[in-house]
Amino acid sequence: MFSLIVPLYRNEANIPELLDTLSALNRAMDGDFEAVLVVDGSPDRCLDLLENALPSASFASQLIALSRNFGSFAAIRAGLAAARGELLGVMSADLQEPPDLILAFREKLLSGKYDVVVGTREGRADPLGKRLASAVFWTCYRALVQREVPRGGVDVFACTREFRDHLIALPERNTTLVGLIFWLGFRRGEVRYTRQKRRHGTSAWSLSRRVRYMLDSAFAFSDLPIKLMVAIGAFGMASSLLLGLVVVYARLTGHISVPGYAATVLTVIFFGGLNSFASGLLGEYVWRTFENTKGRPGYVVARHRCFPQESKGR
Repeated sequence: MFSLIVPLYRNEANIPELLDTLSALNRAMDGDFEAVLVVDGSPDRCLDLLENALPSASFASQLIALSRNFGSFAAIRAGLAAARGELLGVMSADLQEPPDLILAFREKLLSGKYDVVVGTREGRADPLGKRLASAVFWTCYRALVQREVPRGGVDVFACTREFRDHLIALPERNTTLVGLIFWLGFRRGEVRYTRQKRRHGTSAWSLSRRVRYMLDSAFAFSDLPIKLMVAIGAFGMASSLLLGLVVVYARLTGHISVPGYAATVLTVIFFGGLNSFASGLLGEYVWRTFENTKGRPGYVVARHRCFPQESKGR
């Protein structure tokens, strides 16, 4: 059985088309299919619409409602933990990934050659501004965090049950799903696709979320911030030494009327800013370490209902 996890947040307008897509996937897989729909504290009518529609749907399904908005990674993790299939995949509720992509994932996994398959965007039917922002984001991600991530980025994937077990066993907080997938390794395949135009609603993937995603990735999977601080510190020490030599020379030749004033001010300003930056950087690491020691769950399930396929389509 193939379990498809779909996180939902502010996707009320997409639900009728989403249910039609899930029914089509169920037919393509001859009924060896279940949908795991996770409502991530959505403030709209997503949960009510699904509770009314799923009992009469033609496919087996699970409906999970989280107690509040925990984020898409937490919602996907909740869906992965509840899924019952031997093969599992993730699809966004905005339907910008074509349904054929899920079938291609399943075909590759059934070949036995791969443990995880990621969707790689080779094109996207989005406005120019979004395409440029995405290109810049993933270029920075590959340069600063994980070079093995495809150039177009990764949003969706499918995997075997064994890979799923390893993925959900990682208890990290403030991390990223893509980073963990590539960190785990295993036999990885790719499927290229063109991202479709969004037909309903607006994306919740704002600039602040992109910045947070990049910071989570950098702190969780790269030591670049620490290396950057070491480099800045070394540059500061070299600059201070050079400035000191200049001040000594100027003092000996009588070019400084107020002894030590300029050098003192420049040194205090530079190292004051450097110390503030370093303190903030270390504080970020300390806070993330503290978050991972609290032992709080990454999400809380408020409701969980199952709708077996045997009672449907009658």
